[in-house]
Amino acid sequence: MARALYIHWPFCLAKCPYCDFNSHVRERVDNGAMEAAMLADMRHEHAIAGGEPLHSIFFGGGTPSLMPPALVERLLREAEALWGFAPGIEITLEGNPSSVEAANYASLAASGINRVSLGLQALDNETLRFLGRLHDVSEGLAALDVAQRHFERVSFDLIYARPGQSLADWDAELARALGFGTGHLSLYQLTIEPGTRFETMVRKGDFTPLDEDACADMFALTRERTAAAGLPAYEISNHARPGEESRHNLTYWRYEDYCGIGPGAHGRRAGQATVRHRKPENWLAAFETEAHGIVESRDLERPEQASEAMLMGLRLREGIELESLARRFGLPTSALCHADKAAFYESQGLVWREGVRMGVTEAGMPLLDGLLGELVPADLVTQ
Repeated sequence: MARALYIHWPFCLAKCPYCDFNSHVRERVDNGAMEAAMLADMRHEHAIAGGEPLHSIFFGGGTPSLMPPALVERLLREAEALWGFAPGIEITLEGNPSSVEAANYASLAASGINRVSLGLQALDNETLRFLGRLHDVSEGLAALDVAQRHFERVSFDLIYARPGQSLADWDAELARALGFGTGHLSLYQLTIEPGTRFETMVRKGDFTPLDEDACADMFALTRERTAAAGLPAYEISNHARPGEESRHNLTYWRYEDYCGIGPGAHGRRAGQATVRHRKPENWLAAFETEAHGIVESRDLERPEQASEAMLMGLRLREGIELESLARRFGLPTSALCHADKAAFYESQGLVWREGVRMGVTEAGMPLLDGLLGELVPADLVTQ
C-alpha cells in the first residue's frame, strides 16, 4: 500500500539547463484538461495502491509553485477523499526561487501546502551563472523570506565542492545558510555525471573539478557544522532538526511504496515500477483510451527490489534491518549482504551494527559508493 503521492507538474517558465522538460515549455496550459486527467490518474493509482492513509504528498517537476492554487486544492481534496490523510501529513511543494513563483506562496499555503523546498543552489551570483540558474542571490533570498513567512516548514538546497571553491569559502557560505534558520538543508557535492554539459566542459578544459581530498574536507566540514547547528545528517546529503526530516524522501530511502501521477511521473507500488508519458500532450492523449497516463509498467523481481532497498537504506543514518528486508523479499540475508565484508568494515570503523540494524558510520559515509559496492552483492538482481 502506498504511503506517499508524487504529483509531477512539468511546465516551465523558460528553458532551464537543469529541467528535464526543456523542449516542452508551455505558454498556456489547459488547466481544466489537466485537472480531469490528474484526478483520473490519481483514482487509478488508488485502485491499485490504496488502503493506507497518505503520510506525504510532494508536488515536483518544472515549476509546481506556478500551479493554480485552486487546482492544488482540488487535488488535495481528492487525495484525502481517496486515501485519507495521516495525522500531521507533510505536503511539500518544490519551487524555484523566483519572485514570480514566490508571489503565489500565500495562496498555495492557503490551499494546503505546509512545506516548501527551494532550489537556491548557491549564495553567490558567479556560481549561479556557472550552474545555469535563472535567479540571482537577491531574488533567491527574497523568495526564501516569503516562503518562511507562509509555510510551516522550509528547506533549501546548496551545491558545494564547486570549481575553485576553497574550504574557507564553503565554511562561510554554509554558516550564512545555517543563519537563515530553516529546519532542513539539502547539501550536495557537485558531481560530474556522464553525458552532462559539465562533463563536456571538463573535457574541453573549461574548468577543473576539485580533487578528492578537497571534496572530503568539505564533506567533513559540512557534517560538523550542521550537527553543531542542530541539523545533523539523517541521509548522506540531507540535514534536519529532529522531527523535520523530509517524510517524502524517507519514503524513497526506506523503500516504501509511492504513487506517481502527472506527465513524466515515476512511481513504485505493488511490486511495479511505473512511468507516465513524458510529453504532456501524450499523457493527456492517453486518457482518451485509458484510465491513466502510464506509458510503462514493469514488474520488479524480488532480488531487484531487495538490491534497491539495500542501496537506498544504507544512505540513511538509521541504516537498515537486514533480517526484516530478507523476510520482506523472501531471500536469505546472505543474498542481501556479504557478511564477511560487513564484519571486516565493521572492524575498520566504517560499518556499525546495533541489534538487528546495520549501517554506515560517520567515517564510512565519505566512502559510501565504494562500500555499497562491497557490501551489496553485484549479482543480487539476477539471483
